[in-house]
Order: sequence, then C-alpha cells, then structure tokens
Amino acid sequence: MQNAFRRFPWFTNVSMYGCLFAGGDFVHQWFSRTDKMDWTHTRNVAVVAFSFHGNFNFFWMRLLERKFPGNSAAMVMKKLLLDQTTAAPLATSVFYTGVSLLEGKEDIFEDWRAKFLNTYKTGLMFWPFMQVNINIPSQ
Repeated sequence: MQNAFRRFPWFTNVSMYGCLFAGGDFVHQWFSRTDKMDWTHTRNVAVVAFSFHGNFNFFWMRLLERKFPGNSAAMVMKKLLLDQTTAAPLATSVFYTGVSLLEGKEDIFEDWRAKFLNTYKTGLMFWPFMQVNINIPSQ
C-alpha cells in the first residue's frame, strides 16, 4: 500500500483530502447532534476538497519544496510563514465560498464573513506546530 502512495502521490493526496474533509463534516454533524445528517452538505464539502484542496495543497507543497529545499530550521520557518500567510487564507476562503456556491446561497460570502477570521486564528494556533513537527525530523 505504501508503494502505491509513493507511486501515485497526486491521486493519494487528492483522495486523502476529499475523504478527510467529508469525514470531518460527518463527525462534526454527528457530535452536533443534529436530528438528521445533511448528506448534501457533506457531499459539497467533499466536492470542494476533491476539486480544490487536494490539488492546491499537492502543488503548493511541491512549489514550496522547490523554492525552499531542505528541512533546516530556516527553511522550515520560511515555508511555514508562506503557508500560513498565503495558502491558509486562500484555502479557507475557497472552502467557505465554494461550499456556499454549491449550496446555492444567494450571498456566497456570508459564511466567509461569519467564520473566516475565527477559522484562520484557530488554524494559526494548531497547524504551525503540526507542520514544524512534520518538517523537522527527530534526532
């Protein structure tokens, strides 16, 4: 299986993003104790993840690695800074507007205005630590 991941990295990445986003939406709805699962919303989340997030992150990370190769502390910090100031706001924005567009909302920026800042700030508290942990190998 691991050989397949290495052999088909794009397919693996896109598939993982789609499944993780859909799974995350499912878990969120489950723990929110809604009367009925909103499978249309889960589908819309998955469509945005499969069509944008998986592709964007696959090529974004490749670009960062080409421009800033290696995993020295300086390179990891450069990649981290660029990722959190460029990719994170873009990806979060596409998520909220993309799902709103698929749901046929009249104002596709309504959810973005209501949720973007909190989502971005929460991400800043979590993702940098995960990225540093992944990029700096243990000695």
